[in-house]
Amino acid sequence: MEYQQGQDREQLSLYATCLDDMIPQDNSVRLIDQFVNLLDLSQMGFQIIATQGRPPYDPADLLKLFIYGYMNQMRSSRRLEKEAYRNIEMIWLIKNLKPDHNTIARFRKENPKAIRKVFRQSVAIARNFNLIGETLIAGDSTKLRAQNSKKNNYNKKKIQRHLDYIDKKLQEHNQELATADGDRKKTKEIKDQIKGRKQQQVKYRAIQKQLDNDASSENPQRSISDPDSRHQIVWGTVTEVCYTAQTTVDAKHKLLIDYKLTNQNDKKAMGIMLRRAKSILQSNSFTALYDKGYHTGSEFHIADSMGINTLVAIPAIGRKSQAPDPKYNAENFIYNPDDDAYTCPQGNTLYSNGSWYKARNYTFKQYKTRACKQCPVRDNCTTSKINGKVIQRSQYTQNIQDNAKRIAQSGALYKKRQALVEHPYGTIKRQWGFDHIMTKRGIKAASADFGLIALAYNLRRLFNSKIGLHQLIVLLFLKKYIKAFIRLKKAFTQCTTKNTDHSINFVFNPNFNYF
Repeated sequence: MEYQQGQDREQLSLYATCLDDMIPQDNSVRLIDQFVNLLDLSQMGFQIIATQGRPPYDPADLLKLFIYGYMNQMRSSRRLEKEAYRNIEMIWLIKNLKPDHNTIARFRKENPKAIRKVFRQSVAIARNFNLIGETLIAGDSTKLRAQNSKKNNYNKKKIQRHLDYIDKKLQEHNQELATADGDRKKTKEIKDQIKGRKQQQVKYRAIQKQLDNDASSENPQRSISDPDSRHQIVWGTVTEVCYTAQTTVDAKHKLLIDYKLTNQNDKKAMGIMLRRAKSILQSNSFTALYDKGYHTGSEFHIADSMGINTLVAIPAIGRKSQAPDPKYNAENFIYNPDDDAYTCPQGNTLYSNGSWYKARNYTFKQYKTRACKQCPVRDNCTTSKINGKVIQRSQYTQNIQDNAKRIAQSGALYKKRQALVEHPYGTIKRQWGFDHIMTKRGIKAASADFGLIALAYNLRRLFNSKIGLHQLIVLLFLKKYIKAFIRLKKAFTQCTTKNTDHSINFVFNPNFNYF
């Protein structure tokens, strides 16, 4: 049977071709090239990666390498180094440069702020092409596993368990040493074990001292490999040492307009993300959708003060806050703002003494009534045997109730939230496999990693948008030459002189960047 035959590897080719002819005109790698070439990287603050004995690499080339790598599910600096030798698209993109993996890794680690600015440029391009609706946004977070095992993450309780275990083992070793009966080999083994235990004890006591001096939270943590990562609940009872990526998605084409990498939960995240969204969109006439993890009174107050319309899912009432009969839950009590009093379902009025009490993150008033003592439905309303029914009203209660009204009036609008905000996570984590952070050594390096992920996602959406690849390339070319014309006009204005006869003489400036 005959088969198709390949070309002889030692055969010489009569016709040679240039590198540019090997890349089709509609290849997205050309758009990556044009996108980066349009950026003013010197204004974005990219750090130049110095090398020994040779000129440094242009930040534009390293940025192109990273964008191409992330868009093709390659994040490892060693993998990118290898691809620079064998991948024809990458060879074309960075013009046959071959940076080593240390240079590649340092570029990502040292430029988190500049990478964020590049991401913002992708948002600006999307706005220029009317791909961002600016009327409906959705926010959520996802957990990304850090390069830090659970064993290398400590809190006060865990450290104390380790120290108690070591104390117990040291006592056992001392008892074994006392009964060794002059056996030199066994005595030496026991002493070596004691030495190892004491070294562990010194290590754990040093970590315990760091935790005791940490006042950043009620339950401080210490991670050894990646110090800014935290042990958090991922879902249900599953926990990981991870980072939390907060994102904001525009509804029109599911493009990311903002991201922020943190090591905290969602409770206090909505306010700052809405501030940033308002700054990016330069408007507050949009509706923001969030899930119940963001249901916090202080965050509603921030949103209302900015005039932003929010729809946040209402969480279930905790067991301690529920009445024996749901009809007598606090939300069924009617508040009268004129009298600053509540009316219960039985028609009794609950008054406050006017005092404000301080909780951990808010202040509140308490409302009571003496009618509880003789109320026939008291057992259905409260389990308190002394004070009767007590209602707390915080400074943010009105903001919370306003959100509940908006949710009730929104109809099917809130149901769009999951389809909007989960779309990027499905692409990034499930399709691309980016469910973890590649970098170590702190949240800044981790933020650079996620920034490149967000940038790659946005560019992929732009390339696949209704604009079309060819049209987008043409528009980027036009934008580039319009900028060059503006610079040329500015140079012409700066380099002209008026004569007495009103004629203009143009003087060419060789040091000016015309293009």
